[in-house]
Amino acid sequence: MPEDIINPDISAEDRERIKLSGIEFSSEHRSGTFIQTDQHIHHSSSKIEGIEMLPLEIALKKYDWLKNYCWNLVKKDKDQYTEFVAGKEAEDGVRGFAVIAKKGSRNIFPLQSCLFMQKSEIQTVHNIIIAEEGAELHLITGCTSSLGRQKGTHYGITEIYVGKDALVSNTMIHTWGENINVFPRSATEIGEGGTFLSNYVSLKPVGEVQMYPVAYLKGENSVARFNSVILAPEGSKLDLGQRAVLDGKGSGAELISRVITTGGDVISRSHIIGAEEDTKGHIECKGLILKDGLIHAVPEIEGRLKQTELSHEAAVGKIAKDEIEYLMARGLDEEEATATIVRGFLDVRIKGLPEQLQKQIDDAIDASESGF
Repeated sequence: MPEDIINPDISAEDRERIKLSGIEFSSEHRSGTFIQTDQHIHHSSSKIEGIEMLPLEIALKKYDWLKNYCWNLVKKDKDQYTEFVAGKEAEDGVRGFAVIAKKGSRNIFPLQSCLFMQKSEIQTVHNIIIAEEGAELHLITGCTSSLGRQKGTHYGITEIYVGKDALVSNTMIHTWGENINVFPRSATEIGEGGTFLSNYVSLKPVGEVQMYPVAYLKGENSVARFNSVILAPEGSKLDLGQRAVLDGKGSGAELISRVITTGGDVISRSHIIGAEEDTKGHIECKGLILKDGLIHAVPEIEGRLKQTELSHEAAVGKIAKDEIEYLMARGLDEEEATATIVRGFLDVRIKGLPEQLQKQIDDAIDASESGF
């Protein structure tokens, strides 16, 4: 992506924040790009044959059938936030993007979408992602706001459809500001043999985040994996979670969270429902309290048939003193020892994720180590 695609009036400091959110200004390691600043869409393109990345408003005009996928998994009347976005769409038009990966298509390098709040106090987006049979689709979304923003609210709707034997990885990196409130609503439907990988990283101050994505595993032998890496600085309030509904025979889900507070409040929710035969699910939530704050882990497993196997584990605590002393005895000072332990705690290797995307997550964690 040539750098002039980013608005020329964006400051050097804000460009760095955009980069921290996983967005690259060069197209070398990206298969396509979507950019929305406030309510204005600046750019949308894909370089991969068989994969389209369009503004949703344009895609709905191009493909009449697409309206059947819009407000289908996430209902307009779900809550006050979905109603607000639906109202804005009726008044001002649709914002956000549509990605359509045709049967058998594949992108090695991810598509990227940049959602940037610069001046407006409100941003709304509505995204539709469709991977048809056998497609392999990788996306990264970088969400950030201009440095020094006094206040703002982001509302996001995302509906994802994973077809038969398709794979979708969706990686979201939040770099919001301490006065920004964020209310995403997302849902995914996974068909027979399909795989969905959801990765969420939030390591910078934010006002309030409230999100609880759900995956409906409809097809036989479908798979969903959610991975969350969260740091809550003082003043941040994050109510996060993920839910998997195992409706397909032989389907399985894994929900993994790593949470650290340095003074902020985090509610970490996870819920797996075993609603069909031969289903398996596991929840793992681990939290570290580095400074007085709140980590409230809420793991739920709900079995409805005797042929389902569900398990969970949750742990919240502090860094053990002997671990610090062990590393200090080998030449590290206390701050370096703490950072090393925290870095290892956050190191979640994600099965099935391309190397380029795993590196992006690792880079985001590395860039935040000064906050530990």
